[in-house]
Amino acid sequence: MAAGTLYTYPDNFRAHKIQIAAEYSGARLKVVSEPPEFKLGETNKTDAFLNKFPVGKVPAFEAADGTCIFESNAIAYYVASETLRGANVKDQAHVLQWTNFADGEILPSAATWVFPTLGIMQYNKQNTERAKQDIKNVLTVLNNHLKTRTYLVGERVTLADIAVACNLLMLYKQVLEPGFRQSYGNVNRWFTTLINQKEFKEVLGDVQLCEKMAQFDAKKFKDLQGGGDKKEKKKEEKKKPEKKQEKKVEEKPKAEAAAPPPAEKKKDPFADLPQSKFDMDEFKRTYSNQDTLTVAIPYFWEHFDKEGYSIWYSEYKYPEDLKMTFMSCNLIAGMFQRLDKLRKNAFASVCLFGESNKSTISGIWFWRGQKLAFELSEDWQIDYESYSWTKLDPDAEDTKKKVKEYFMQEGDFDGQEVNQGKVFK
Repeated sequence: MAAGTLYTYPDNFRAHKIQIAAEYSGARLKVVSEPPEFKLGETNKTDAFLNKFPVGKVPAFEAADGTCIFESNAIAYYVASETLRGANVKDQAHVLQWTNFADGEILPSAATWVFPTLGIMQYNKQNTERAKQDIKNVLTVLNNHLKTRTYLVGERVTLADIAVACNLLMLYKQVLEPGFRQSYGNVNRWFTTLINQKEFKEVLGDVQLCEKMAQFDAKKFKDLQGGGDKKEKKKEEKKKPEKKQEKKVEEKPKAEAAAPPPAEKKKDPFADLPQSKFDMDEFKRTYSNQDTLTVAIPYFWEHFDKEGYSIWYSEYKYPEDLKMTFMSCNLIAGMFQRLDKLRKNAFASVCLFGESNKSTISGIWFWRGQKLAFELSEDWQIDYESYSWTKLDPDAEDTKKKVKEYFMQEGDFDGQEVNQGKVFK
């Protein structure tokens, strides 16, 4: 029976599987997670800690006999019983398969989707939508596998169940609302069976399943990043009265130099266009915070003003010059940055297709007016000539298909494969 000290921080989802495995096997764990014994960012950077665990990360485990192990799956395996590891070589291989599946297929997408809702990661709509689809694929795989099985491997709980359930936990607590998880009945049955076993309850307590999908909270993110404190500090600084300077008395005051004439205010390039009822800001909020397919795109077509706005298809003219994909993405981002003053009246979704040394760039734009917006201002004319621009008919089915595919940044795209995309909003 294993025994030793587990170094971690409170409520570490990576440590949960180790603690649950220990509950099943009877291993004796001393969990060290709070000061003064352990403080994340300090204790794990000391020479004494690094001599035992050179990567300096937690969870980390020191056995009673001095054996030191890092990486959560390895520690969970060490503290587990033979039953948890798999009854035979075939089962052991399948346990390893599902453990790797948990970390390789579930965790990255779960973190991308959930972490912004907790305020510990900035929200990125494209990445979140992709993560949602990846999670749907994962749940489908699990649902099909569990159709005729109670557990993932064999007839009892194994490390496979523990690892997969722990990586799904944040999803079930934060974003898998009833409507979303309804299609995955086998997974739901399996998951609720596990979290209601006493070994899971000892570590996780009572798990409350999500009732409403959590969304990104910009204020929470700023507060956790220290933005809130900085903002308050700036407010306080503004309130501080300025020190009064003593007046200097001169017998013959010198004539003051003439103040420079105020800079001429540039005219709004869209000032002469008629007002439109289409609310660009509301559309962008809808696109950023709601499901693209079921909410944002229907909103767009319901409110789009084809008299006041126009839709355009852009295509980069020189694909033979595109080299590494990261350089191509920088090309798109650079154009967006130089068009910053156009954002109020325009929106675009631009995709990079293919791979390094064999790629293309194209996108869908819409803006106020019926003419090419870049020609309205010299400040906007740096990049646009590198693209061909085609005005689209908003009533055409092909336009509706293009809008759907580019707004979602997924689809058939006439056989092109999306590498990545960027949104101008």
